[in-house]
Amino acid sequence: MRFIKAESLKKKPSDVSGFGKVFTDYMYVREYRDGRWNDGEIRRFDALELLPSASVLHYGQAAFEGLKAYRDDRGAVRLFRPEMNFERLKSSCERLCIPTVEVSDAIAALTELVRIERDWIPTAAGTSLYIRPLVFACDDSLGVHSAKNYKFIIMLSPSGAYYSHGFAPVALKVEREYVRAVAGGTGAFKVIGNYAASIKAGDSAIAEGYDQVLWLDGVHRKYVEEVGSMNIFFAFGDKVVTPELNGSILPGITRDSCIKLLRDDGFDVEERKISIDEVIGGARSGALTEIFGTGTAAVISPVDRLGDGDEDFTIGVHGKSGKIASRLFDELTGIQTGRYPDRFGWIKALR
Repeated sequence: MRFIKAESLKKKPSDVSGFGKVFTDYMYVREYRDGRWNDGEIRRFDALELLPSASVLHYGQAAFEGLKAYRDDRGAVRLFRPEMNFERLKSSCERLCIPTVEVSDAIAALTELVRIERDWIPTAAGTSLYIRPLVFACDDSLGVHSAKNYKFIIMLSPSGAYYSHGFAPVALKVEREYVRAVAGGTGAFKVIGNYAASIKAGDSAIAEGYDQVLWLDGVHRKYVEEVGSMNIFFAFGDKVVTPELNGSILPGITRDSCIKLLRDDGFDVEERKISIDEVIGGARSGALTEIFGTGTAAVISPVDRLGDGDEDFTIGVHGKSGKIASRLFDELTGIQTGRYPDRFGWIKALR
């Protein structure tokens, strides 16, 4: 892998706030041409040269990932479960007929890039270095078929909390008109078209005073699937329920981590179908004590309000996180930043 040193470097921000708005000096770029991936290079973060005929702009053949790097109080850099992200990226690429990048190659490239940019990793509470790998088609011709040329990019962004209000609870709107995905489609993969298709419902929810959409299944419009950028969990006392992976739900790394943490801590966790009627019924009766979302960007996002048509339901205590969501947030961020022991071997530490 080649390293092309930039002639000048950016001034690093003294305060990190917001998400995905500032980028580091360098990015990693690897190209697929003539049936093979080249060795790749680390070069200045800069504009890409694409013609208007670039196939990704027309047919959406692109997949991406999101993960984070942290620094502990000894200065060591910590990556959280990067192998799972790159395994999922391989799966997404296979679904879109994109040549895959080996997990070991991707981790080697990421490791070197983060080593070079380690001074960009913020250390304030609630901050991290967000990592965005991206693979996309770049044929300069039209036609609905798999491309022959691709780029694999890794970019880095020092970021604060995903939501401007941080760990404070969010409000969800049950989406009854639009659907996110169906089994056999691309809902279980992290591909760009999924997110484009979700924007209209998300914008409508925000205009109505909510933060995100709670999606239902695309066939029956009955079973809960996930939130706009998160997997979803429901707590009925000490029993926690999350929708089972069914071919249209993204298999989240944070979701998997939370299930393991909860079960190891003695909680009863069920992965199963859960209908919106069960959720609304639990909200009405008070049996539903917590809702929270999980994802790389927000980590844990407690929910204190659920809207369905003309009805609004308060979940738990308005304005406060529930005990399970708070516990998970503390445990997970503690493992990521080194405050808690890494009992599952999830951390790849760089010295």
